[in-house]
Amino acid sequence: MAKPAGQGSEQGVEFRSGDVTLRGTVTVPTGPTGRRPGIVLVHGAGPETRAKYQAEAQAMARAGFVVLSYDKRTAGYSLTQRSYAQLADDALAGVRVLGRRADVDPGKIGLWGFSEGGWVAPLAASRSTQVSYVVLVGASGVPPARQQAWYLGNKLRYEGASGSLLRTVPVTGTRLLRDAGLFPEADYDPLPTLRRLRQPVLAMWGNDQQSPPAESASAIETALRDGGNTDVTLRFFPRADHKLHTSPDGFRRGEQLVPGYVETMASWVAGQGHRANDVLPRQARQSHALAPLPGYEASGVQAAVFLFMAASFAAYLLVELARRLRGRACAPGAGRAPRWLAATGLATVLGFLGYFGFVTMTLTTGPVLGGRPVLWLVLQLLTVGVVLAAAATAMGWWQARSSVTGRTHTLLGLLGLTSAVFVPWALFWGLMML
Repeated sequence: MAKPAGQGSEQGVEFRSGDVTLRGTVTVPTGPTGRRPGIVLVHGAGPETRAKYQAEAQAMARAGFVVLSYDKRTAGYSLTQRSYAQLADDALAGVRVLGRRADVDPGKIGLWGFSEGGWVAPLAASRSTQVSYVVLVGASGVPPARQQAWYLGNKLRYEGASGSLLRTVPVTGTRLLRDAGLFPEADYDPLPTLRRLRQPVLAMWGNDQQSPPAESASAIETALRDGGNTDVTLRFFPRADHKLHTSPDGFRRGEQLVPGYVETMASWVAGQGHRANDVLPRQARQSHALAPLPGYEASGVQAAVFLFMAASFAAYLLVELARRLRGRACAPGAGRAPRWLAATGLATVLGFLGYFGFVTMTLTTGPVLGGRPVLWLVLQLLTVGVVLAAAATAMGWWQARSSVTGRTHTLLGLLGLTSAVFVPWALFWGLMML
């Protein structure tokens, strides 16, 4: 049953895609009846729901579109599992829903792809003649891993960060997640699909800090034209963000859609908008391809190194704690320096894991001092402490070697080996870099 919502009425729908039932909303323009262009919204990354796109659906309905938005599938889609081919099937199932409606012009049903949907929508359109046009918003012309590293670098700079953290999280972190299989579709190449695409394409970007706009626009246009598709229109809105909401800087998102965005879509679909392309926007930094991790830096090796260091540092502290609880003095050669080494080493390893996870999940750095996140500075100072404590431990061990027991030799030897592993590990993760 139709429910009024703003200037468009909303109708709940359910439809099948393979073995999954998807739930959505069709937003219909008010006013005179008749066949109108239809458009299916293909969402960005994450567990997106139709509620996040109500502003877009209502604005498009006011512009004369019959709009289908739907909740993204959860079966087969997560942080560690997804298939663009499967998401494309979902989008085409939505196209068939609109194709059965009496108020939709079957010759004017299109796909709107935002962000991740910018990879999915062209893939779906390339498989179906029922799709008559494609609108892309914030689409990336580079693979997901490369795009994500570029975005993370931009976000950390926006947070005020500089120095080694700008390589650790965006580049090294993204390469590790890809190697560990925790970044699904990381190396998806959108260009072969675009070369097969025959439908007219309207691609739009704001002051995009998530998908490299100039690179993406150039790559998308070139791929389409290389495939023989000359009906490609590029538009840029400098006062908008990745989703074409108003934004003063490309990061802070306003509630309103940028003026002219939906009007551009409507006139373009109606054939009244001119097809000349805007000049490519200025892009401060280029994105870069991410090389695979070599075997000695692979995710499995990194996990083993982390567990070894954490276990070794913790074991020494536990042994020392047991000595104290039994009222026994520390053995010769195992004074304060080894305890400091184990304590600072364990704090650094566990602190790094926690901070890396925090930055990756929240895209924030915490307080920043002189271009360096305070917590990152603390980790770097702890790293210096580990190196100094390791040197002091080695010196004390050598000086007291004649009086050190076999068991203490073993414990100190394990600490020495752990310290030798710690240094290249800290270099790899930027803890010993400015």
